[in-house]
Amino acid sequence: MESTRFLECLATDFARLRAVAPIDQAARVPSCPEWTVADLTRHVGQVYLHKTVAMREGAEPEPWPPAELATEEPLALLDRAYAGLLAEFATRRPEDPAGTWYTPDQTVGFWIRRMAQETVIHRIDAELGTGQPVAPVPTDLAVDGIDELLKVFVAYSVSEWADAFADILAGSPGRTYTVRTDGAAWRVSTGRERFDVADGPGEGRPDVTVSGPPVAVLRWVWNRESVDQASDVTVEGEPQALDELRRCIVVATQ
Repeated sequence: MESTRFLECLATDFARLRAVAPIDQAARVPSCPEWTVADLTRHVGQVYLHKTVAMREGAEPEPWPPAELATEEPLALLDRAYAGLLAEFATRRPEDPAGTWYTPDQTVGFWIRRMAQETVIHRIDAELGTGQPVAPVPTDLAVDGIDELLKVFVAYSVSEWADAFADILAGSPGRTYTVRTDGAAWRVSTGRERFDVADGPGEGRPDVTVSGPPVAVLRWVWNRESVDQASDVTVEGEPQALDELRRCIVVATQ
C-alpha cells in the first residue's frame, strides 16, 4: 500500500473512533479487559503524540508518557494529538528519517503505516466496548495488517528479543503454520529462537492452518474476535501448535 492510501484509511478510522468513543467512556473494552473506553481513548492520543515526537526528534522519546498527559481529558487529548500527528505528516515525506523501534525501517513512512494499523484496531476496540456495529475494514488494509503483525511484530521481535520468547520457543519441535486469506497467504516456521515468515502458503501440510476473509483473519491475529464473527475464521491443526503461535503473538504485541 502507498502512504497516501494509509493516510486515507487513518482518516476514516479516526473519524469512526472519534464518533464512537464518546458514546460511553466508562464502558469496559472486552478486547482490552483492563481498559475502559476512556483508557483506550487516552492510549491512542498518547500513541499519536509519541510518534509525533519520534519524527520531530529523530528518536523515540524516553521515558513515556509525560506525567501531565494523565490528567488531560481523554477526548481533548485525542483531538489534540491527532491534529499534531497530521501536521507532522504534512511537513514530511514518507522517505524522510524518523526514529522507530523497527531497525529495518527508520522512516516517516513506517509511522504512517503503523498509525493506520494502530487506529483501525483501536476503533474496533471502541466499537466492541460501546456495543456499536464494527464498521467494514478495507481488504487492502486488512491484508497489510496481517502482514505487518506477522513480519514486523512477531518475526522481528523474536529475532531481536529472543529471551522474551524463550519460554514459548525453547522446547519447540519446529512447527509450520499457513495463514491464508483472499489473495494472500503466509507460511510461518518456528523453532528455538526462530519465527520465520515467508509469503505464500508454502509446501507440505502445515501443523496449523488459519483461513478466512481478510478482516476476520486480521481480527483473529490481533485477538479482536467477537461472537458475531468468530465462525468466519477456520482454524485446523494441533492445539499445542496453535497455542505456540498465539503465545508468540501475545508477547510480540504487548
